[in-house]
Amino acid sequence: MKPELHFHWRKFLLALLAGVSLFASLISPCPAADANKTAEKRLLYVAVPGIRNYLEFGGHGVLVFDMDDGHKFVKRIPAAGLGANGKPLNVKGICASAATKRLYVGTTQTVTCFDLLTEKILWEKPYEGGCDRMAISPDGKVIYLPSFEKDHWHVLNALTGEVIAKVVPKSGAHNTVYGLDGAHAYLAGLKSPLLRVTDTKTHTISREVGPFSAPIRPFTVNGRQTLCFVNVNGLLGFEVGDLATGKMLHRVEVQGFKPGPVKRHGCPSHGIGLTPDEKELWICDGANSHLHIFDATVMPPKQVTSIPVREQPGWVTFSLDGRLAYPSTGDVIEVATHKIITGLTDETGAAVHSEKLLEIDFAGNQPVRNGDQFGLGRVLR
Repeated sequence: MKPELHFHWRKFLLALLAGVSLFASLISPCPAADANKTAEKRLLYVAVPGIRNYLEFGGHGVLVFDMDDGHKFVKRIPAAGLGANGKPLNVKGICASAATKRLYVGTTQTVTCFDLLTEKILWEKPYEGGCDRMAISPDGKVIYLPSFEKDHWHVLNALTGEVIAKVVPKSGAHNTVYGLDGAHAYLAGLKSPLLRVTDTKTHTISREVGPFSAPIRPFTVNGRQTLCFVNVNGLLGFEVGDLATGKMLHRVEVQGFKPGPVKRHGCPSHGIGLTPDEKELWICDGANSHLHIFDATVMPPKQVTSIPVREQPGWVTFSLDGRLAYPSTGDVIEVATHKIITGLTDETGAAVHSEKLLEIDFAGNQPVRNGDQFGLGRVLR
């Protein structure tokens, strides 16, 4: 080939390659912009009560931890929740909605609604009879709010805090679960061995499950809402109920451990949760500072192992992906290995203990999904 022809072909090929590169850059998203668009972060929101927080930090707070970075402390969201005497009220519940971008924290007297984007308080309201452990509908529009161990549940418009209905089972209102399909809410009181099930279209009690052997404490339901697993007074273990027939099916006692005195709640097992895949059921044991794990793929569930924790546990819930367990002791446990991998500490380095915590996931600065304070089964088929 003549030198001048070789030169022209070389110029042509270089121009062609430059054009292809330019075209590719035009049709491909900017890597930085694409990363910002798709990057997700998982945060653990932990509501903390107690006079210590009030004296040191000027009020109650919601602690935020980075689940993907060793559960490092991220920030404290200041909260109100003070009584008439100016002292902090005990925190009784937490729930959130990624759909409406709101976080709710309940005390014995009030519910506080936060904007998840600005972290500002949108409203804070007291309710007749006080407040206990609430639950929010999957669409974030309705909250079932138990009174503080009294006769009724208030049904709230979650956006405004307005009371839209009242359910009165006279059971010593205490714990509440909202089914994942939004069709039913489950109400348990400290004075009743019956679990009430409401129709959330009419906000009326549609059926009862039980009686169980004693008044119901914490409980959970599976994703298809066919079974409930309940702690009851006086039992180190749990009982199982059929949500369709209303019958109690099984009573299961923890083996190898004995009930003893507990710091709080007054019952041996206060805290129960299903892993999201519903393969395991985790039970709290306050007196022995342990979690007991049961194989939930068989019925009745079979005890398989126990995990010692750093304090007396009174609650347990799980990450949305089911990889991590969060007892109220602040221990973070890897579900697959049943090993403690870290512990939650606040901005002072102090160990965190709370029964009111849940996961919220963000894409950029937008909440995209949320967990629940209860360890709910999430298998829908």
